Amino acid sequence: MSRIRRHIPLRRRPVRNAVIAGTAVLAAALSACSGGSGGSDDAKGGADIAGAKKAEIAVNLTGQQAKAGEPVKVTLAGGRLQQVTVTDGKGGTLAGKISADGKTWTSDRNAAPGTTYAVEAKDDKGSSAKAGFATAAADKVNKLALAPGKDTTVGVAQPLSIVFDHPVKNKAAVEKQLKVTTSDNTVGSWGWMEDYSGKSRVDWRPKDYWKPGTKVTLQADLNGVDSGSGWFVKDYKTGFTVGRNQVVKVSLDNHHLKLYRDGSVVKDIPISGGTPGGDKASWRGKAVLMAKEGTINMNSETVGLGKAYDKMVDYSMRLTWSGMYAHAAPWNDAYFGNTNHSSGCIGMSDANAKELYGMVQPGDPFEITGEDAKGTQAVNNGYGEWNLGWEQWQAKSALNGASTTAG
Repeated sequence: MSRIRRHIPLRRRPVRNAVIAGTAVLAAALSACSGGSGGSDDAKGGADIAGAKKAEIAVNLTGQQAKAGEPVKVTLAGGRLQQVTVTDGKGGTLAGKISADGKTWTSDRNAAPGTTYAVEAKDDKGSSAKAGFATAAADKVNKLALAPGKDTTVGVAQPLSIVFDHPVKNKAAVEKQLKVTTSDNTVGSWGWMEDYSGKSRVDWRPKDYWKPGTKVTLQADLNGVDSGSGWFVKDYKTGFTVGRNQVVKVSLDNHHLKLYRDGSVVKDIPISGGTPGGDKASWRGKAVLMAKEGTINMNSETVGLGKAYDKMVDYSMRLTWSGMYAHAAPWNDAYFGNTNHSSGCIGMSDANAKELYGMVQPGDPFEITGEDAKGTQAVNNGYGEWNLGWEQWQAKSALNGASTTAG
């Protein structure tokens, strides 16, 4: 970063601005400083020149097409920096820290793409200067979808889940910007996977089921982060509350479903699971109720089972992306409580399905056991992370699998 002074005889002509790349001059008084917004000389890396004594600052990012994804660094030639403010065109600010020697200030976060920034610096003698720059627009933008929804109430097994529009190659850089805060310092970890849809996905799961009443907040400070296949150009925030302590236990061998609340059975329902011995068998393992979808059309051809069925189904409670539900199945009435005879779902009577539907909440765990299963639910087939041990789950973090206490 160069620093240039130009001598101008003051009696012959007035002081004029000199274009100095990346450099601004601290003036003796604030009134002597020129503006620092996009489009001014400052935005072109201009300089303020006033007073007999001049102290210079240099900004590492200059011009109208500065490279995004780097911290903003302001350097002072002489004296000590007292305060630096970097403001974007929307009124937001970049926080940062002054070095121990007072010579440099570095932003905590990176400059975001397609953004105009104004820089104002003050030294320990009261002098100040302004500069500005703009970053180049992103050539490709990455977006994301968050679950659960904001301000929702969920069950004790609900993870935080983020699915990205484009592949995330810089997983560690992204994960560093995801901060989970809880009301009771819950221990948990992020884990990366390929979503059932084929997209990049990262979930935050507690070590054990949530405690009822826990309040959870996610702050995703991603603006200015390069995912490796597209820039993030905004921050995200969501939050939810953990509701009742409920666990649904399904025994494929005993053909019963039991709803436990605070450790006590509040509902015992005879069911019929998937027909064993082939693709129509149910998955075993710890599933999570993803959504209560009500009355929906179920077509066996959409899940690779040929033309076995195509009907409207009531009180549908989704457990996997591959199509396993708990729902009303009155056509299977003869098999409830004695035989697994469905096409993979957990079926029950209309009356029992209606009552269960009204009692469960998204995020409730469905712990499915029994020999009449085709295997264990995969981690990405819905919320299957509870089928991994704690150390296995930690190992899926991009930050060396270290657990975090969300304070």
